[in-house]
Amino acid sequence: MVNTPVLVLNQNYEPLNISRVRRAMVLVMRGKAETLENGSGLIHTASDAIPVPSVICLVYLVKRPRPEKKLTRYEVFQRDKYTCQYCGRETRELTLDHVIPRHRGGRHIWENVVSACRRCNNRKAGRTPKEAGMRLIRQPFAPHVSGYYVPYEYIQRHNGWQKFLPLQQRSDED
Repeated sequence: MVNTPVLVLNQNYEPLNISRVRRAMVLVMRGKAETLENGSGLIHTASDAIPVPSVICLVYLVKRPRPEKKLTRYEVFQRDKYTCQYCGRETRELTLDHVIPRHRGGRHIWENVVSACRRCNNRKAGRTPKEAGMRLIRQPFAPHVSGYYVPYEYIQRHNGWQKFLPLQQRSDED
């Protein structure tokens, strides 16, 4: 029971971490956190029975840098919804295309990388879309990243956590 996961929220109720019951109990008992949701069960001490927390909230704000999504093939395909950004065809057989080719000074950044089907990528070759006579359906952009990501397996097993998760993550997991 001491190894059961506990959702730790920042003072502003943003998911911060997933901890274990033992660590959560220490934070609550030292006055550094308060219990928002009780889990199942009790922990018995010599003189008391304490409910096991499922969700705790820190009483102070932990400042941390905003995470950035890594630029990977998978993330680019997710951002573009597995759609070629030149012809609009949905497929799982995509390639990455640099809007401004790297050999022409284009950088490997979110704003310069799009999903392209093989046919469109070959047609564009080492040219810019304008030179190839092609248009982008949507301009590439860096995706927005919301705070802490709670893994899917925890969301499925701990229904009490749903109300504490950002709406975007709840809808992504459904």
